[in-house]
Amino acid sequence: MNNRPLKLYVFCCSTCIDPEELLKFGSEFNGDSIKVISLPCSGKVGVLYLVKAFETGADGAVIVTCKPGECKYLEGNYRARLRAEAVDGLLDEIGLGRGRMAVISMDDRGSEQLIEEVRGILRNLQKICTVTTLEIGTEER
Repeated sequence: MNNRPLKLYVFCCSTCIDPEELLKFGSEFNGDSIKVISLPCSGKVGVLYLVKAFETGADGAVIVTCKPGECKYLEGNYRARLRAEAVDGLLDEIGLGRGRMAVISMDDRGSEQLIEEVRGILRNLQKICTVTTLEIGTEER
């Protein structure tokens, strides 16, 4: 099984959580690289930024949004979710499969919720990356 460290980009709405909260728990991610990008609103992340994350070597990307209905900019969290779905579809089209994009809608647990969900996303990414590596290795033979 491939247990190489993963690279995860986390695009955070700075209105709903302090990005430094996630970085405080870096040791909890077992050597995986977490790059946090703070945004004034999750709706500010564009498809090109998400695609660029994968072009620069990310195994996965996450958008952290406000609670549904509580976006300071009205529909930013809704737009972020649509963009994540679009990028997930693009990744599937190019053969990387679905599941490398995720959206976390914050709740009242704050950083505890964020850490828990990022751990789950990393576990899923490890499975996806292992399967992708096996499929590529099979095709080369």
